[in-house]
Amino acid sequence: MEVKIGVQHAPREIVLESGQSAEEVENAVADALSGKATLLSLVDDHGRKVLVPSERLAYVEIGEPTARKVGFGQL
Repeated sequence: MEVKIGVQHAPREIVLESGQSAEEVENAVADALSGKATLLSLVDDHGRKVLVPSERLAYVEIGEPTARKVGFGQL
């Protein structure tokens, strides 16, 4: 699952591939925005944890992972 996180006052967005489902990511974002959690905490495919303070969240985009093509076939 590809997740893009916009952070206020930061020039670049955070992009990560997560093994979490869309519902799990959405629940984590909802908890951070509602005040239940002070940090948005997500884990990427490599086991690294990404922590973003909830008051700095600008947007979160949840998308499907892109399939990587291998080979030399025609497009």
